[in-house]
Amino acid sequence: MTRHRPYPSDLSDARWELIEPALTAWRAERRGKGLDIGRPPEHDLRRIMDAILYVDRTGIPWRYLPHDFAPWETVYGYFAAWQKEGIFGQLNGLLRRLVRQAEGRNAEPSACVLDAQSVKTSANVHAAGQGIDAGKKIAGRKRHLGVDTLGLLLAVWVTAASVSDNAGGIHLLSRIAASNPRVTKAWADTGYRTKAIDHGARHGIDVEVVRRDPTQKGFKVIPRRWVVERSFGWLMHHRRLARDYETHPHRSEAIIHVAMIDLIIRRLTRESTPNWRYT
Repeated sequence: MTRHRPYPSDLSDARWELIEPALTAWRAERRGKGLDIGRPPEHDLRRIMDAILYVDRTGIPWRYLPHDFAPWETVYGYFAAWQKEGIFGQLNGLLRRLVRQAEGRNAEPSACVLDAQSVKTSANVHAAGQGIDAGKKIAGRKRHLGVDTLGLLLAVWVTAASVSDNAGGIHLLSRIAASNPRVTKAWADTGYRTKAIDHGARHGIDVEVVRRDPTQKGFKVIPRRWVVERSFGWLMHHRRLARDYETHPHRSEAIIHVAMIDLIIRRLTRESTPNWRYT
């Protein structure tokens, strides 16, 4: 169905050019394995990605997708397949390297920043997948994030809010060490204590705890740690992430990847979109 007017979340030609090769290669590989042989692809990949970005930006349930997109079951099917087969993670890695090179950095980072964010969940999230963050008094899930010094995603792990930052840090450091062997330095807050520091050392990563000045009054930017705090702020511009709406935590991780992909391709093409907070 032809749309009369594009949505603000739709991909521009320039942004689509950045992600089209990876998605086209994914479809070609699936057909090469014998999937969908004998019939042409029914749905345009760009329109599928537009629909996923629409959900990410607006926060609507999948079932409420406008009818000028493909059926919601189809869109969610692609979203689930891309999550399961690591396409979102692959795109994040490729795009992150482009941003770093464009800003005169080495394509592969050598340092990272770790932190966690507890968020409330929606009614469709199973009670077994939730917990209580006693420190922040939030019942829900926790997003453990590892970013480079530009604030771009290196690793994400979504758990019950009751999982400690220390446990999350150990998991993130293992992921970062496996996929980013140049990383030898990490900064974190006081929630990442001895076990995370020791675990980082085993992977050749020096974990430094950046402490807040106990005599400080009022707000003050904390060196190094502000980078990941800003990344959480970027994510909150995507309404689907204002709380955790995903039934499964791995789908929550995928939505975070989608938000970062959207952020990075806009950064590369110098495009912006209206912030949902001001609409």
